[in-house]
This record gives sequence, C-alpha cells and structure tokens, in this order.
Amino acid sequence: MLREIYEQPEALAATMARYAPSGTLDGGVFAAVADALRGRQRVVIAASGSSRHAGLAGEIMLEDYAGLAVDVEYSSEYMYRSTHTLHDPGVVVISQSGETADTLASLREAKVRGLATVAIVNDPNSTMAREADAALPTMAGREVAVPATKSFTTQLTVLYLLSLFLARIGGRMTAGAVAAHCEQMERLPHLLEERLEEWEKQVSAIGQKLAQARTFLYLGRAIHYAIAREGALKLKESAYVQAEGLPAGELKHGPNALVSPEAPLVMLATRDRNDPDSTLRYEKTLQLMRDMHTQGAGVFAIHIDGDDEAAQLCRYSVAVPAVDEFLLPILEVVPLQMLAYFIAVQRGVNVDAPRNLVKAVVRE
Repeated sequence: MLREIYEQPEALAATMARYAPSGTLDGGVFAAVADALRGRQRVVIAASGSSRHAGLAGEIMLEDYAGLAVDVEYSSEYMYRSTHTLHDPGVVVISQSGETADTLASLREAKVRGLATVAIVNDPNSTMAREADAALPTMAGREVAVPATKSFTTQLTVLYLLSLFLARIGGRMTAGAVAAHCEQMERLPHLLEERLEEWEKQVSAIGQKLAQARTFLYLGRAIHYAIAREGALKLKESAYVQAEGLPAGELKHGPNALVSPEAPLVMLATRDRNDPDSTLRYEKTLQLMRDMHTQGAGVFAIHIDGDDEAAQLCRYSVAVPAVDEFLLPILEVVPLQMLAYFIAVQRGVNVDAPRNLVKAVVRE
C-alpha cells in the first residue's frame, strides 16, 4: 500500500499524458464520451466504495463546470431504483477493476433501459470497458493492495478532465480557461512527489499518537466531503477502526455527542484563495475548529501551506500546496491514505490484505 501511495505522481502524470498531452485536452480521446452524452443534461453516477467517493467529487465538478444535473447512486441500489428517477440520463459507472459485480449490474441495467453509458475503469480490456458505450481508462497501473490509493486519485483526475471537456464543448468555459486548469493539473504530480517523504514522516508520528483512538469523525465541506468519506473508509478497511465521514456543518446536529479525547476529529480545512465560495466554506470550517478547540477535542487538520491560524487550532496538522479548489482533493487525500496505513501498522493489521475484503486485481 505504501509503495502504491508513492506511485501516485507517476500515475497522475500518465493519466494527464493520455487525456491532455502537452497541457491540451485531446478531443479524440473524449470523442466517444461526447457522442454518448450529447444533448443530455442529466447524469447518474453509479459506483461502490472508493469509486463512489470519486463520484461524489465528480458530481460537484460536473455540476459546477459543465452545468449538468448529477445524481450519485450506490451501485448496489441503482438497479432497484425506479426508472423514472431522472429523465433519460447518461449513466457513468466507476470501478477500479471494471469487474465490480454491483457496478457491472448497474451498467447492464442502464443499457436495458436504453441509456447511454460511460465507464471509468483502470483496465481498458475489462468487461465494463467493453460493454459501455464509451470508456475512460485511468492510468494507475496494477494496484495490488486492497485499499484503493492511486486508482482513486486517477479517477479524480479523469473526472476533473472530463468536466473540463464537457464544459468546453457545452460552451461554459473558454479555451483559455480550460488551458489554465490543465496547466494547474500538470503541476500536480511534481507537487505531490515533492511532499511525499515529508508527509510520511509527519503522518507516521501522528499515527503513533492516534493508533489507540476508538473512533474517528472525518469532516469536510462541498467537494471535500467526498474526501472525508474516503478518508474514513480507508481507516475502516485498513486499520479496523470505526470512522465516519460527515459534512462539516452537520457535526453539531447530533454527531458532536461522540466527540471526546478517544474520538478525534479529522478536518479538511483547505481553501482556494481565488475562489470566494471556497473561502467562505473555509471560514465556516475554521469557526468549527475554534468551537471544537474550546470543547477540548483532538483535531487533526489538513490545511494549505502557510495557514498558521488553522495549524494553531488543532493538535496535529499536515499542510498541502495551494491549488485550484477541485484539485485540492487529489492532494489532501494522500495524507489520509498515509494515516490509515500507519494506524493499521501500529495496530498490527496486514494492510495490503485486510480481513473479509477481496479485490479484483487486473493487469494494466
């Protein structure tokens, strides 16, 4: 798992090279998707586990950038939902292996309903890739550890680039704006590679301190809520520790009763300083951190470089580079992957093959 965490810069770079060589979106790579989704203003995303969390992030990207109405379903629920939940949507399925049983069943149900389908998968030769109307392979390479790491961040990358492409062909974004976003994305592998060793040292020490906690609450707003969910799942499956991912604003509507020295908070307190909405959400999160600090809660926060105020309000913190709002999840999830890894190691868990879980490992 740790090796695959370290392989993420290479995987992100490979994904960028496929979809946006030289920093420009390749229309040919997206042509089948454009045909499948042409004229559709509604999209259903069906996925399970980490892939569904990528879908939750993708929902916000597709709605904000491309102007689509998006509904994210659990794959295990989609085939039982009414056929009238959304009128004639495009259906996007997301799966690391392309063989996940529930997600494959969702794809086939969508095809029976006569809907256009797109598969985001790691294996271009998988069943989902073959059966969908269009496929967008991630370029993560072979991922052996059960907890998804590089497959998750490459899914986020593909969803980000797909959102830019649909925004461009839908007339919601200029060529210059798309190029600026792609330029930011191109920087990400280098930014990530520069920080991995530093984060490993920091999070290893934090993991030792938090390894005996009985439960964790992960908190994030907007697109960062998806990463809170993913961080909690990583801890559950890797270290066998109860964890829950929540929208930060919901903490005081019941879950706050769980907060204690034995139940740390993991808070995503990042922001894009160029985005007023992001700044507003950050300020709300900072106020929550102040309240939790007063309450005596143990807080581990992910914040932007140079944010001394957030760092002072928490017991433990890790800083990530400042990038666009929708690229922050790719950076902030990596320390959470490491946290799950190091707590698992401290608790004596075989993190690569946790109990009761299986994974379809497919070739690149």
